[in-house]
Amino acid sequence: MAIEITSQSLAGAHPDETAAYKESLPRALSGFPATDRSVSRSRFWHPTPRWTRRNFSSRATELSGGTAIIVSVPKSGRTWLRAFICAYFCKRFGLEFTLRPGRYDLPEFPRVVFSHDLFEHRTKGDRWDRVRGKYLVPRRELNRAKIILLARDPRDCFVSLYLQLTRRDPNAPLRLRQKTVSEMLRDEKFGMRSIVSTMNDWLNEFSERENFTLVRYEALRASPSEHFRDLLAVLGESAPDATIFQEALEFSRFDNMQKLEAAGAFDSNILHPGDVRDPESFKVRRGKVGGYREYLSVEDQQYAANALAELDPRFGYSF
Repeated sequence: MAIEITSQSLAGAHPDETAAYKESLPRALSGFPATDRSVSRSRFWHPTPRWTRRNFSSRATELSGGTAIIVSVPKSGRTWLRAFICAYFCKRFGLEFTLRPGRYDLPEFPRVVFSHDLFEHRTKGDRWDRVRGKYLVPRRELNRAKIILLARDPRDCFVSLYLQLTRRDPNAPLRLRQKTVSEMLRDEKFGMRSIVSTMNDWLNEFSERENFTLVRYEALRASPSEHFRDLLAVLGESAPDATIFQEALEFSRFDNMQKLEAAGAFDSNILHPGDVRDPESFKVRRGKVGGYREYLSVEDQQYAANALAELDPRFGYSF
């Protein structure tokens, strides 16, 4: 399959609840060419203490019981994936569209857990939240369910996250909302290096697992029909209905989702703009690949490139 990476293929590769912020060939790399950079893997390996996978908060239940677990840095495109998955399976079972399919309590509808996992663990809540692992997917769930790591160019993730914190999220503290893009880029928690570090830690933790799939946002944008079909296969839908599949693709197009968000048509807070008069405050904003160049100065782009050089080359992003 075009987006599935087994532990063997990764090992042989060469160098995408509101809370206050307190195959084994290059083809398997979702359309990305294999990099010819020679980089020692140890440079990117940072062991994660086992206790960080302990979640003894009440929120552990919300992060459990999924057919699959999709983890990602914020602004990697998971709302797009969620909209497509929900559109497909709601249509498939004759249900009204919802971004909260759990309300139907239908066993045949695959339960997909979406989590920012380590990123939220390091940026949200307080010290007690981190001690009890409130935002971490429990280890037993990662051993049981299929793991999908949704990756996006960290530079594009950062810019979208910056706009969310400063234009969309009313819960973001004042000190963050007042930061310039240059200041946020270098922020210890929300800057480029934090994003890169989290992505590296996930890949190091998951890459040897047989139940792991890496999906790249850029590949989905380049060929949504091919890669969404592969995504459904990971969820157990190996022979999707062609008509329903096409309807789900059309429904989840960016321009359609933007119109629906502006009209307040979604039944979830996930898709509501911060200010309908401000296009930059929409959840579905642009989704442009390489759009970071329009927001970062030449100096900031160089800083971002230097940070990107620390990203595990197996992700396939160049700087």
